[in-house]
Amino acid sequence: MAGTKPEAKAGPVAEAKSEPVPAPGTEPKPEPKSEPKSEPEVEVEPEVEPEAAPEPEPASDRDTGRRRLKAALWPPRLSRGQLVVALLLFSLGLGLAIQVRSTNDHHSQLRGARQEDLVRILDELDSRQQRLQQEKAELEQSLAKLENSSNQAKEAQEQTRKKVTELGVLAGTVKATGPGIVLTVDDPQGQVKADMLLDTLQELRAAGAEAIQINDVRVVVNTYFTDVSGGGVQIDGKKVSQPYRFTVVGNPQDLTPALNIPGGVVRTLESNQARATIAQQQKVVVDALVDAKSPQYAKPAPK
Repeated sequence: MAGTKPEAKAGPVAEAKSEPVPAPGTEPKPEPKSEPKSEPEVEVEPEVEPEAAPEPEPASDRDTGRRRLKAALWPPRLSRGQLVVALLLFSLGLGLAIQVRSTNDHHSQLRGARQEDLVRILDELDSRQQRLQQEKAELEQSLAKLENSSNQAKEAQEQTRKKVTELGVLAGTVKATGPGIVLTVDDPQGQVKADMLLDTLQELRAAGAEAIQINDVRVVVNTYFTDVSGGGVQIDGKKVSQPYRFTVVGNPQDLTPALNIPGGVVRTLESNQARATIAQQQKVVVDALVDAKSPQYAKPAPK
């Protein structure tokens, strides 16, 4: 209808909950307090701090340490005694090495030698032994004559004269003659040196040479060899030109094999482009002489 107001509809009213009112004269009971729930304890591990990396050593400190170590080690500080011991040990080691090497070389030469060369070497050793035994027998015979002679003074004088002659041959003050060899060394290339001639001389002496002459120079106990700067060799200060001629008194059957052994004088000369010729003779003459000199310092020692 017109002019009428619409009715307002009331919404649902919320029901209010009424709390119980305590009776007069009674105290309200306190509500029990709810205890907070305890959470489970969790063990917390202590944090481990990482180890700090070592700081790198500065390059300057490393260089300083190296310099100190080098200064401590070099130059080595050796006492005089330590230096002498070191030199002695070095000399001993060097001598042993040279001896072992020479022994091995000698053994290798013998292993590679032919049967006839080995027989020749054995014959030479036998000859040397026989010469030594003969000399021993002669000395024993002379001693027996002196002891058994009725006129010992006369016999002693005879023995003395004989000994003087023998010593004169060895000393180079007396001429010598007898069987022997003549060794001629041709050296057109000039490769023969003083040490090679000295080795030849030593080999001849070892084989029983009793008197030796090289060209016109008599070889005695104090003979020495030197090389000349312009070429050639000097013997006892005298220039000797090639061909070198060795005139030797001795047993040819002993001297010749001694020079021809494997690795001996002849092989060494040939390896240096020189040529060695050996001529055996029943009589050679060694006529070069030396001046006898009295010793300046050496005196006969008392028996």
